[in-house]
Order: sequence, then structure tokens, then C-alpha cells
Amino acid sequence: MTETLISLVSQYSPSGQERGAVEWLVRQMKTIGFADAFIDKAGNSVGLLGSGPKQVVLLGHIDTVPGEIPVRVVPSAGLDTAAQNAVYPSTGSGHRSTSDILYGRGSVDAKGPLACFTDAVARVGAVDGWQLVVIGAVDEERDSEGARFLVDQYRPDFLIVGEPNRWDRVALGYKGSAWADVIIRRGQAHTASGEQTAAEAAVDAWLAIRAFAEIFNADKNRAFDKILPTLRNIEAGQDRFEQWARLSVGVRLPVEMDPGQWYLGLENTLKVFETFRVSIERVGYPIPAWRCEKNTPLVRALLSGIRSQGGTPSFVYKTGTADLNIVAPIWHCPAAVYGPGDSALDHTPNEHISLDEYARSVGALAAALVSLVKNA
Repeated sequence: MTETLISLVSQYSPSGQERGAVEWLVRQMKTIGFADAFIDKAGNSVGLLGSGPKQVVLLGHIDTVPGEIPVRVVPSAGLDTAAQNAVYPSTGSGHRSTSDILYGRGSVDAKGPLACFTDAVARVGAVDGWQLVVIGAVDEERDSEGARFLVDQYRPDFLIVGEPNRWDRVALGYKGSAWADVIIRRGQAHTASGEQTAAEAAVDAWLAIRAFAEIFNADKNRAFDKILPTLRNIEAGQDRFEQWARLSVGVRLPVEMDPGQWYLGLENTLKVFETFRVSIERVGYPIPAWRCEKNTPLVRALLSGIRSQGGTPSFVYKTGTADLNIVAPIWHCPAAVYGPGDSALDHTPNEHISLDEYARSVGALAAALVSLVKNA
């Protein structure tokens, strides 16, 4: 049950260094019964099982953030109650796991969900009229180059994206994101002039950006519906003729504001700094938010699968961004996000997953897929 998970986590694969993990997963897929498995032109691992006119794509990601964590399984035997409560996370549905715990980079984000996809599809096996496709995408933690390649390769009937949200929850939305460098310049002035410096203007610019977000957020109750700006870096300097300051600003965006609207709002907000030369440089790929439909055969199947394993299913909307945001707007099929693990442990030096939770997630997803292909 846990061989795929433990061995995959043991293949350290930060973004840009995924090849070894990809090759291992392709071999594992073939070993456990996939009809075909290969590495595509973007470097993604792809496993196929079954054939037919209908298709389910299960899209996980195989890369992790940097920072290798020694892979080890910590048994529950011998730990007192206080120690178990400190180490073992809730597995949802009102109980705390006392199972063994797997530590390792990616055990949660997101090799746990990807291994779950692999094991669940192998358990279901080939189904007449359906093709199940499991993909371990590369580069999700950076620019999602793996997912960007996929948008023209598939047109699935259903999409499940692998991200950690606990085994008994289904995520229905991820926020968008956009990044920009705000550069503020002005001519040099004597320090006794009393004129505002570029560095001081940069502080005021950040406060103005925060105020813009607060006005938008005033009537919003959920974090998913709010603008969430972040100041990632600030620096300033000068030479003989000019002062300058640079703000690196990121934002998590709701469905109601796409990146284009955010950049326009940013420009309008900073127009008040008339005595400075202000420029906004867009950085990276802007990504719109995406919200999945709730009443679909896919979501109903996932809820049924969770119940089959004794869980009480619930929904969650996340403040992060995922490969869902890349492929779902193109494929326009029923979609949802599923996967074991506590997302609060994403990217942390303490990243770990309960093996009991993992086993439950495999059972729940396998049951969901059986229900989906039977009833859809």
C-alpha cells in the first residue's frame, strides 16, 4: 500500500531536478499494472490505463520546493499520548491518526497526492470505454511548464488535480496570482531639503497598495474572495544624480479580479506619486483564479468515495495557486482537487504524512473512480 509513496518521496526532486523521480515513477507504473507509461516532451511522467472514448486525467506534480528532508518512517509504538498529539496530525472526520508517519520533502506537497493517484488507478484497473491518465507534472513550484505543455495534449471528460487537502475533503477553488516589481525614481536632493525620498515614497506606495486591497475586501468574508497582497522584498539606493527604490509585490487574486484588473488597479493606485517616476514591471506568469462547479458527477463520486472509507466529506477553497488554474480554463471539463496530507505542512522543514491517512485516500479515490466510470 505504501511502497509507491515512500519510494517516490525518497527520490529528491526539487524543481529543475525531477528526472530521477520521473524515471522511477514511470518504472513503478509499469510494475503495478499500467498499460503504458512514459516521459513526455516536457519531462512529465505519464501513465495510461484502459482505452476508450472517455478520459479522466489525474494531474499531480512531481517537483518539490528545495530543502531535502531525511526520509524516515516514525512508528507510533512507544509514544505517549502527549507525544502523539504533538507529532501526528488530524486525519479529518473527527479523529487523530496514531499510524506511522512518513517524513520527507514532498510527502505532503505533492508526492502524497501523486502517489495516491498512481495506487488508486492501479487498484481500479482497466475499465471498458475509459482511459485513466495519471500525470506527474514538472515545474509546478516555479512556472508550471509541465502543465502548460499539457493543455494542448489532452481534452479530458473529467479532471482531478492532486494537492494536499486531507483525505476527507475536496477542494473546489484556488486563487490566482500575479507578481510585479514597482520601481520609484526621483532626482537627487539635499538631505536637508525636506523633500520625500524615493525610499519614503516606496513605503507610502506599499501602504497605498494595502489600502486598495482593504477597500476591495471590505465586504468579503472569506479569504478566497479577497485580494491578498504580499511585499516580498524592498530595496533602495542612489547615485550622484538619482534616488531609487524597488518593491517586489505579489498578490493572491479572487475569481472576481483577474490579473489584468489587478495590474490596472496597481497603476491607478500609484498615479498619486506625481513627483516621482514610477514604473511597474510584470514578473513571471499571471494566473487567474479558478472555481470548480460543485454539482457534478465527479464531485458526487469523490464525496461517495470518502464516505465509503468512513469519512464525513467537506469542501474547501484554497488561498494558494495550483496547476488547476493552468489547465481547467482550457479544458472546461468538470474538475476537482483531491489529495491526502495537511497543507499547513507544505514547504516546511517538518513535512510529513500519516500512512493511515494515505491508505484512506487511496481507498476513497479508487471507490470514487469506480463510481464515476459507472454512473457518468
